[in-house]
Amino acid sequence: MMTNRSQRWLEHLSQKQHQLHVPEPVVEGRLTRMVGLTLEAVGCQAAVGTSCDIVAPGNHHIEAEVVGFSGDKTYLMAMGDSRGLVPHARVIPGAHASEVKISEAFLGRVIDGRGRPLDGKGPLVAETTMPLGGQMINPLLRQPIKQPLDVGVRAINAMLTVGRGQRMGLFAGTGVGKSILLGMMTKFTNADVTVVGLIGERGREVKEFVQDILGPQGMKKAVVVAAPADAPPLIRMHGAMLATAVAEYFRDQGKQVLLLMDSLSRFAQAQREIGLSISEPPATKGYPPSVFARIPQLVERAGNGSAGQGAITAFYTVLTEGDDTNDPIADAARGILDGHIVLSRQLAEQGHYPAIDIEASVSRVMPMIVKPDQLQSSHRIKQLYSVYEQNRDLINVGAYQKGTNSLIDEAIAMQSKIAGFMQQGMNEAVNLSASQQQLTQLASLKLSQMSVNESA
Repeated sequence: MMTNRSQRWLEHLSQKQHQLHVPEPVVEGRLTRMVGLTLEAVGCQAAVGTSCDIVAPGNHHIEAEVVGFSGDKTYLMAMGDSRGLVPHARVIPGAHASEVKISEAFLGRVIDGRGRPLDGKGPLVAETTMPLGGQMINPLLRQPIKQPLDVGVRAINAMLTVGRGQRMGLFAGTGVGKSILLGMMTKFTNADVTVVGLIGERGREVKEFVQDILGPQGMKKAVVVAAPADAPPLIRMHGAMLATAVAEYFRDQGKQVLLLMDSLSRFAQAQREIGLSISEPPATKGYPPSVFARIPQLVERAGNGSAGQGAITAFYTVLTEGDDTNDPIADAARGILDGHIVLSRQLAEQGHYPAIDIEASVSRVMPMIVKPDQLQSSHRIKQLYSVYEQNRDLINVGAYQKGTNSLIDEAIAMQSKIAGFMQQGMNEAVNLSASQQQLTQLASLKLSQMSVNESA
């Protein structure tokens, strides 16, 4: 029978062991298989998201991350070049990779998908630890979208007004000017901090964006996260999540943040590569189910914060393959975003820039942040634009007879003025009030006034 003295001694010993914080031993594994992008290890006890150090011959270290497991097998994916790996290489579990350190020092810097500087300006000093996957905000605690945001583009300010904290999609095929439109919004939008995520795009665009679009003045309040197309899929995914985490950091400080991500499609493709490499079955056109779970997890992190916090107004470019706006990724993004701006290849080929297809675009929060007269004016212009587009072929071949339909007559008379209103030079900024005023003037024109102007 244990005496009180013995019991007190055991309790004291237990407390001493707890105070010493004796670390648990690290259980190493061995690399057994490598197929494509996937590495397979056994004997390795590591949670999903944990970074592991793989030691190749010659003491060559390769960093990888755990992306899945099955029974006693652990699936990893390298974060860099995996050349040099051999069977039975040591796999040493390390720290959990789901956290990142951020600070004010990130302003004016260009970093990669792992938070390392690319601009040669020295190391980054960071104090605050942020979860790479973000923290969910109670939807009832989010502040509502009530204030419009000036993006400096007349067509968007007037016809597709964006609110602070809104998430918009920029849908376009290749070569129709989405990067130019992003650059215009980067330069002209009124925001405290601009975070740019260049995910999976051409590497040469990084330097062009930093030097030509942002410039020295723009970089002072900007953070650029670059994970180009040649980066491993894990780094591309981490780049998108890191850009969002940086935006969350500044939003939590009460600042108005503009988040531009080019592109959401490349983020989805990176997750597809990861999912397929660990034998996840494809569901829709080669995309596994995890892709459609990742998109809302990323997008929902943007938006307004709770009381006392700022807002993240986000623009995500979505690449519509073959100009198909019903592409699985485009369709999923359209369902989760607060609106979408569609760029038309037909308009771009006509030299109409920005090539915004106003008929196919919509801002879901516009009715709540603009006055009724602006909403009415935008509806009128959109109706006339749509009527002209529906009857374009008849008009061009001369099959339509003037006077047959008064609405079509008005659409024909207004067509050139609407086209001029929708176009804008890439170095020309039109503020919110001027855009709304010009829209009101355009919508107030009558057919009789246009006839007088044309005859004059």
